[in-house]
Amino acid sequence: MTSATIPGLNGTDGTPPTEHSELLAWVKEVAELTQPDRVVFADGSDAEWDRLTSQLVDAGTFTKLNEEKKPNSFLGNSDPSDVARVESRTYICSREEIDAGPTNNWMDPTEMRSIMTELYRGSMRGRTMYVVPFCMGPLGADDPKLGVEITDSEYVVVSMRIMTRMGSAALEKMGTDKPFVKALHSVGAPLEEDQADVPWPCNDTKYITHFPEDREIWSYGSGYGGNALLGKKCYSLRIASAMAHDEGWLAEHMLILKLISPEDKAYYVAAAFPSACGKTNLAMIQPTIPGWRAETLGDDIAWMRFGEDGRLYAVNPEYGFFGVAPGTNWSSNPNAMKTIEAGNTLFTNVAKTDDGDVWWEGLEGEPDHLTDWKGRDWVLRESEEKAAHPNSRYCTPMSQCPILAPEWDDPQGVPISAILFGGRRKSTIPLVTESLSWQHGVFMGATMSSEQTAAAEGKVGSVRRDPMAMLPFIGYNVGDYIAHWGNIGKNADADKLPKIFYVNWFRRGEDGRFLWPGFGENSRVLEWIVNRIDGNAAAESTPVGNVPTAAQINLEGLDVAPADVDESLRVDVEEWKQEIPLIEEWFEFLGEKVPSSVRDEFEALKQRLG
Repeated sequence: MTSATIPGLNGTDGTPPTEHSELLAWVKEVAELTQPDRVVFADGSDAEWDRLTSQLVDAGTFTKLNEEKKPNSFLGNSDPSDVARVESRTYICSREEIDAGPTNNWMDPTEMRSIMTELYRGSMRGRTMYVVPFCMGPLGADDPKLGVEITDSEYVVVSMRIMTRMGSAALEKMGTDKPFVKALHSVGAPLEEDQADVPWPCNDTKYITHFPEDREIWSYGSGYGGNALLGKKCYSLRIASAMAHDEGWLAEHMLILKLISPEDKAYYVAAAFPSACGKTNLAMIQPTIPGWRAETLGDDIAWMRFGEDGRLYAVNPEYGFFGVAPGTNWSSNPNAMKTIEAGNTLFTNVAKTDDGDVWWEGLEGEPDHLTDWKGRDWVLRESEEKAAHPNSRYCTPMSQCPILAPEWDDPQGVPISAILFGGRRKSTIPLVTESLSWQHGVFMGATMSSEQTAAAEGKVGSVRRDPMAMLPFIGYNVGDYIAHWGNIGKNADADKLPKIFYVNWFRRGEDGRFLWPGFGENSRVLEWIVNRIDGNAAAESTPVGNVPTAAQINLEGLDVAPADVDESLRVDVEEWKQEIPLIEEWFEFLGEKVPSSVRDEFEALKQRLG
């Protein structure tokens, strides 16, 4: 088909829904390349949601859940080969290889465009091509970050409605000439005439490709999560980090938390943890200390810019939560559960109960029988495999969260008082450490390490360095990224910068048990952090930074032995000396672009360790 014969290319009534000439030309170009049966401009309406979710139920992709238990909610189970981010197939195709750096896969952009253009050729045959306009961050921002995803997946359209400000309002914001990120996605499963579809179309060949200088994303072959919802990691982190580098701000893999003291004073905290290391639990924490309250502004991504007062302000570009289901329950994260219970939620790769509800490992109550994520019968204590995939997800609107901060949709963002870095380490790293300065905090973030989780490919449990929890998400050279963090501090008023802390909720004793209870009790550590900011808490000077003792943290009412807390805070110089060659190896891998300020902090650490 030529573009003239593809239904819907000029809107449903023959009139395009926008006068944005660059967008219309791109839509026409993609339609001619991919050859869809029809083109639909997504409007984000309730009617569109109802139509597409019904279509997905009819296709066998979705199962409608029990309306009384999970209203207006659906369960989708992916192809077993399409369950997580595929870092091995994710590329940063900068014009020069050095600009992708050692942590990213690179291919010459001309060569990549040639390969992917041939993959896209005819890839939407037999399918509908959806044009999905969206905005990352509040629509009312002075400089709204706009995007358009073209996709052949209904799953993507309904998920983008939850995760972004998507539809007619975003299209209207584009006007006739506003710049936007082009995000092209195809599952890579064309249908010939009379060919039956499968419930979860995808392709064994996968590419998730970013062209940072051109602000473009091309994704092929996967229908899952961040591989396909291109507003998420692809735009909000990989492309946005390149934008932020060029424009003097930060795009980070961070939650945003509002803490309110008994005196009703608000503190805003941003925290960077690798995926599946407790970000969502911390973002929705219920403090256990009397008088303290918490509200959330986001659980995954923070964009931070300097305000007119010289402070660093954060906004969450997302509109929904895309959380890991296993381990989420009424004890660990009651606010996430309340958000989900309100309905309007998409679940992927969890198990289904016999009465049409969802279940996953770690959720209260163990049903005797389930339908597992692969669609098979699952029987308690008989089935060997887990009922839900370890990276199974819920996709739910932020607006339903009972502790959503009223500032969540404010284009100005909120002023950040503290930045937390943290990973999942059994040993060495104390429960909480305050950095000695901004530059020392940048060193802490640059050498962050964590045990691998199921959110990405790789061996679960192996330790990897993960600078600022951004290893898979930096859209340019990691050395330049670390230097950018340093420059943000150098160019700011030091008294107005957030204080930087490093936390580790996951330290274990010699017998393997967790030394710190975590979850809501983490509010005790947050209280200490806030008191440090205000100059009202003591700490011990150690070679790795300022660390409290158990006696310096509020443990009142906590049923944990103070000796365990002291052990979780212990700085073992010999263990830290074993980290030194690992950090040296990391810097060697990162190469010549590691900034001298960070190398200086490393030398200072070695001296302090003796």
